[in-house]
Amino acid sequence: MRLTNLTDYALRLLMYLGQHEDRLCTIAEIAQYHQISEAHLMKVTHLLAKGGWIQTQRGKNGGMRLSRPPEDMNLGQLVRYTENDLAVVECLGSGSHCVISGRCGLSGILNQALARFLSHLDGYTLKDILPPVPGHEHAVHWPTASRPAHTGTP
Repeated sequence: MRLTNLTDYALRLLMYLGQHEDRLCTIAEIAQYHQISEAHLMKVTHLLAKGGWIQTQRGKNGGMRLSRPPEDMNLGQLVRYTENDLAVVECLGSGSHCVISGRCGLSGILNQALARFLSHLDGYTLKDILPPVPGHEHAVHWPTASRPAHTGTP
C-alpha cells in the first residue's frame, strides 16, 4: 500500500505549520522548503482549508495556519480525509470485476490489515511527528499503548 502524494504533501504542510505556529505561512515558502510544486500545494491547501484542518487568510499579508493545536490533529483522520481510495486490491474497491470476489479469504485479511494500519495511525497526532525546530529541544511523545519497549541501550 502506498499513500498518494496528496497525503504526503498534506502531512508536510501541516508539519511545517506546526513548526511555525507563531505566524502565518505562505504556499510559496512551504513549497520552496519542501521542494514541491506550488500548484500541487495550492490544491492541498484548498482541501485542508475546506476540511477545517487549516485556516487561510487572503491578501498581501495573508497565509495559513493550523486551525487547532497539533495535539488535536489525528493522523488516522487525516489519512482517511485525504485518501479517496484505500482499497489495497481491486476487490476491496467499488466496481470490482474479480471473478472470485467474495469466495476467497484475501479480502478479509487485507481489510483487517487496513483497519489495523488506520487504527495505528489513530494513536498519533501531528504533535507526535513534528520535526524539531532548530535551536529548540523537542521530545517525541509516544502514545502509551504504542510506546516502544525500552531495550536498555541508549
